[in-house]
Amino acid sequence: MDIGSVLGLEQLTWGTLILVIVAAFAAGWIDAVVGGGGLLQLPALLLIPGMSPIQALATNKLASVFGTATSSVTYYRRAKPDIRTALPMAVIALVGSFGGAAVATVLPAAAFKPIIVVALLAVALFTAFRPQMGAATMLRFSGHRHHIMAGLSGLVIGFYDGLIGPGTGTFLVISLVALLGYDFLQASAKAKIVNLATNAGALLLFIPHGAVLWLLGGILAVANVAGSYLGSRMAISKGARFIRVVFLAVVVVLIAKLGVDVWNENIAPALAALR
Repeated sequence: MDIGSVLGLEQLTWGTLILVIVAAFAAGWIDAVVGGGGLLQLPALLLIPGMSPIQALATNKLASVFGTATSSVTYYRRAKPDIRTALPMAVIALVGSFGGAAVATVLPAAAFKPIIVVALLAVALFTAFRPQMGAATMLRFSGHRHHIMAGLSGLVIGFYDGLIGPGTGTFLVISLVALLGYDFLQASAKAKIVNLATNAGALLLFIPHGAVLWLLGGILAVANVAGSYLGSRMAISKGARFIRVVFLAVVVVLIAKLGVDVWNENIAPALAALR
């Protein structure tokens, strides 16, 4: 059977499809533990010959919606996150993601990536040198101030998701840990609910444009769901210390990925212009 013809991608081979499915499973696991699975799933989709960037983004979001929904339900049942914080934060993040997507149409993401790399370096150093951070929940705000800070975090990170995207779940976790004072387990649980909203918001923008490859996205969604379920169960059973280690690993990879982007999109062209 010619799998490429079935899925609407003539040059897709079985080998490439299997690679992308494995990447979707691993991305679901990473997303469920600490976020950042898009760093793996999206580049894998772009390996498919004939796949346009907009199709890759849209199909990635379709698979991710199912994965984040699965991990959200699993965390909710077992970790009992405070939805009085998570749900309003998710709604505001959805608005932010629309705003980020709108800005992306007029300003290139390359303009913002150097700022993101610096922020991630600060996050990595802050987390590495404060081993007790996120070990236990010690909320830094109460009452309306708590919800205001959560809403502002959701707005900014939702904007980032609409503008650039990779590592959104990671940024949500660090904001919930470092800014609001949750432990890593509770932060991951809430981050999944918010990330579900930003994924769904982006998908709603892609569907009217006909960019979603539904059959391929459905196959990847199954793999993403399996990885998300396994990752969320493992994170819940192993606790905050395990999540912190995975978090630092994902941040390092995210710094490397965006650092390469900054070099290729900002620094290298500037050096070439000086010659």
